[in-house]
Amino acid sequence: MSQKDLGGSIRKGVKWLVVGNLGTRILDFAFGVALARLLVPADFGMIVTIQAFTGFVGMVTTGGMGQALIRAKEVSGRDFNTVFTMQLSIGALVYLGFFLAAPPFAEFFGDPLYADLLRVSALSYFLRPFDYMYSSWLNREMAFHVRTRINLITRVITGVISVLMALAHWGVWSLVLSGLVAGSIKNVLLARATPLRLRLHLDRALIRRHAGYGSRVVLVDLLGHFTREGIKVMFSKLAGPAFLGLFNKADSLHRLPYWSFGQPLAQPLFRAMAQVQDDLHQTRYLYYRAVTLLMVYVVPFFVVLGWVAQAFIDFVYGPKWAAAGPPLAIMALAGPFYVVMRPCTAVTLAQNRLGIQAWIQVLVLAFTLGACWVGLRWGLTGAAWGFVAAQVFAATVYYALVLHILPTGPRDLVKAVSPGLLLNALLAAVLWLADRWLPPTIQASPLAYLLIMSLIGFGCYGLAFLWLPIPALASEAARWRQWLGERFARLREKRV
Repeated sequence: MSQKDLGGSIRKGVKWLVVGNLGTRILDFAFGVALARLLVPADFGMIVTIQAFTGFVGMVTTGGMGQALIRAKEVSGRDFNTVFTMQLSIGALVYLGFFLAAPPFAEFFGDPLYADLLRVSALSYFLRPFDYMYSSWLNREMAFHVRTRINLITRVITGVISVLMALAHWGVWSLVLSGLVAGSIKNVLLARATPLRLRLHLDRALIRRHAGYGSRVVLVDLLGHFTREGIKVMFSKLAGPAFLGLFNKADSLHRLPYWSFGQPLAQPLFRAMAQVQDDLHQTRYLYYRAVTLLMVYVVPFFVVLGWVAQAFIDFVYGPKWAAAGPPLAIMALAGPFYVVMRPCTAVTLAQNRLGIQAWIQVLVLAFTLGACWVGLRWGLTGAAWGFVAAQVFAATVYYALVLHILPTGPRDLVKAVSPGLLLNALLAAVLWLADRWLPPTIQASPLAYLLIMSLIGFGCYGLAFLWLPIPALASEAARWRQWLGERFARLREKRV
């Protein structure tokens, strides 16, 4: 497949996934604000603690075989049914384990409510195998528009149910039960949207075919989960659920730019790299092009977020969440390192170098927990700086793995990130000047500061992107100028 065809497939998939992610984030944000005002930080801290354990075991139940089905050159309904049967069987066993482990789990965290929360939350293991199989089929076919529509419908249902339950004073249960109801509805919608007719079936040959790759995916995912959730478990135990609720709010908000605009690239990029897995030069092109575009399209949101973090928290979430502002501003500094690190996983998945990645994940896990534990001595801001240091370390070692896999060198990375770094340096300078020149009355108003700084920042960035003569971005800028010109022409025609 040519670079043009690959680029077209990726661009189309990314377009739908960006639409879906933006819609999802907007819905999550809107419902999250409502829930934040109806509930207390401790409620969120409890559910995050539960999810740290259920999410960890959930990765084991998948067996990593969804990724194996996507990567495989040829699959049939028998492959999907075999993987589905394995996941459903493991899910049933896992639920039994959580049911029995619930009392000591609650005793460890010093609250009997954890036992009931864990048992009810674990019911999701009976829903996940359906979701995984239908989603894997859609990913393989690059039918991202179908996934987008279903995910948006599911998010609306989840948000509405959770808010209604919170209004009825269900507390933390509004966060648990709404997800189970929405998950059931999502599976029905996915079943109607795909030709798969899942049934129980086991084929040992097919299990062996997918298990080797899948088990390595699980190992890598588990280590990544330990890294993310281990921090939360540590904070929950050492600093309490309220501290964790504030840290998690800053953590989830600082990830929004990448989740909304960067994460949609991951799935089509992996599928495209899997299609050309024998062509390392084309894989290298895809990797660096992804880094360049992510640096240009995603990092400016991190830059702006760093400047308006406190105003955003104060205006949107209110005084009881004000302490989340400083760590949010600090954690926004991790944005450029996500841009380098995340596409690396598409390379390792497509090239089946998961064994080396697993060892790297062990290093990242140890460094992350150590850095955040040390930072905890200085409260929320110290924990945030420890988190950022961990992202710098992770990006460094992940890129070292790419250097080991692909025929490339650090100069290629410098070339790839330079256009975005130039634009974002200009953006930071504009925001710095604007912050110094804004009158005290505007700076004292969170809403006014948030709106004016965002308009100034994104306005200047857009003009620089469109009109600065940057060779690496010439085609992207020309495409946007053409699109904007066509839209303005249509508006003029309508006025006439």
